Amino acid sequence: MNLEIKKLQQAIHSNRELLLAHPMYGQIHSIADFQCFMEQHVFAVWDFMSLLKSLQRALTCVEVPWAPKGSAVTRRFINEIVLGEESDSDSNGKVLSHFEMYLEAMQQIGANTLPIHQLTEWLSYGKTLEDALYQLEINEETRAFVRFTFEIIETEQLHKIAALFTFGREDLIPDMFIEILREMQSQGQTNIDKLLYYLERHIEIDGGDHGPISLQMMEEICGEDPIKWQEATEVAILAMEKRSILWDGVLANLNSK
Repeated sequence: MNLEIKKLQQAIHSNRELLLAHPMYGQIHSIADFQCFMEQHVFAVWDFMSLLKSLQRALTCVEVPWAPKGSAVTRRFINEIVLGEESDSDSNGKVLSHFEMYLEAMQQIGANTLPIHQLTEWLSYGKTLEDALYQLEINEETRAFVRFTFEIIETEQLHKIAALFTFGREDLIPDMFIEILREMQSQGQTNIDKLLYYLERHIEIDGGDHGPISLQMMEEICGEDPIKWQEATEVAILAMEKRSILWDGVLANLNSK
């Protein structure tokens, strides 16, 4: 493994361990708890697609006339992720994006989807992201999370965007969520199959080559530039902190409920 990758992983190790030990995880036991969680987390599912698309735009050719661009391995990696995230198959074989699958899972368990639908509708009408976020009835921590994602995208600095994608947005939803849902299902809960499929599908996809190839992408983008590696490390640490703050907001909602 590249020495700089090892140094970056060591630099973010303590932040990642703190995040994985966040007390929010231990507070989710019921359908009402999952509703509370998903109503905020859906914004992270949504903004991930803009992060992914910004990488696709930078690392592959999306212009006409077309010409090959960058590393063929990285192109394939990004395009495979876009294929899966934007047009996967649900448990019934229907083609949907993972975001749309998540919305269906929210609707099935009775979670409130109005704010995320308002966001996408307002943006389609030409409202700015900042204005839309300001008007939504969501946690301030959730607003801050989305703002940070787009602040990094708007830098148009590929090493920062790739760092956020590779180290800040890896799967941080624990297997215990699946265990809880399976236990509910075994006890007769019937409205959780869409959420269970979504989580199991993500584990299946993330368990393949995505991790190693994303590290290879980081190596290609940062090369031997120490400034890029330092800035990538800073973004990865900030991303962990923003995710932890997002979970703080969910935890506060759970406790107030």
